[in-house]
Amino acid sequence: MRSDSEASQESGVLVTVGVDTHRDLHVAVALDRHGRRLGTRACPTTPAGFAALLAWATGYGAVDRIGIEGTGSYGAGLARWLRARDVAVVEVERPDRRDRQGRRRRGKSDPTDAEVAARTVLAGTALGQPKAGDGRVEMIRTLRLARRSALKARTQAANQLHALVLTAPDALRGRLRGLSPARLVTVAAAFRPGAVLASPLVATKLALRSLAVRYRQLSAEIAQLDAQLAALVAAAAPALLAVKGLGPDTAGALLAAAGDNPRRLRSEAAFARLCGVAPLPASSGQTRRHRLNRGGDRDANRALYLLVVGRMSWDPRTRAYVARRTAEGLSKPEIIRCLKRYLARELYRLLAASPAA
Repeated sequence: MRSDSEASQESGVLVTVGVDTHRDLHVAVALDRHGRRLGTRACPTTPAGFAALLAWATGYGAVDRIGIEGTGSYGAGLARWLRARDVAVVEVERPDRRDRQGRRRRGKSDPTDAEVAARTVLAGTALGQPKAGDGRVEMIRTLRLARRSALKARTQAANQLHALVLTAPDALRGRLRGLSPARLVTVAAAFRPGAVLASPLVATKLALRSLAVRYRQLSAEIAQLDAQLAALVAAAAPALLAVKGLGPDTAGALLAAAGDNPRRLRSEAAFARLCGVAPLPASSGQTRRHRLNRGGDRDANRALYLLVVGRMSWDPRTRAYVARRTAEGLSKPEIIRCLKRYLARELYRLLAASPAA
């Protein structure tokens, strides 16, 4: 007697799969084209587990699409594995935890979340393609992550260095309090407090030296990462770096937002939405208005902001636009929002035509 999966496969069933991702275990639910639940499967987050999940899904029929939650975190490995085997992967947003009414109605479990992901894909409300994560842009993203961490640690060391000077013994405080940050690091790194801590003065010198050495080490690490990032950005998007005002840091932020496959973004409007510079409609009745978009990739949003502020000081076209819109009654923040939206349109064309694409 034939099993249900064999019968489904022979009858030409089109299967849609939703996956709820976790660190060690993924849970998948398969639906047919009519939304009927075919089965549930849990698999470990290993290549063998991914292969078992795909074999289980194909046992019900031809796999149409697989919707995955968290393709940028827990689901990144599964998404890459499936894309390498030409399986259509759709990025599904995680359920809104603030939707308490929906949670009370349908409950909360991994199979429930996986089924919601599958139904979202089946309904066509989830269409996003995940980032490929297999090229230069992924390398840029990981190095930017390390650089951001080093910058935070260096800032913390500098703040602690200045705070320690304020509470140092009088003789030491008088010597150090007027120094510039760079000179303070140089002087503190040259302290030789000795092996025996005989007084608070000696202990303070040791603490200052430790912070100054840490600051120098982090500065060297940041410089090394900057050199690597500059080379990677130049190879990934030379046309982007050719734009006046765009450096490796801002260009890297835009590349990391778009991913190794920027053509996954259907249009420049999708890129603007991704960067959080597309105004959101907030109309009701006879009132027609838009509100500020506070979502999107904040690093990419910051990169566009810096470029716009720079152009407002040296670009004649931008300055003429600012003057015209100011005469129309717009405030400076409103003008910057408009300029960021125009700039997203301009840069999207360069991203779509970059070697990374």
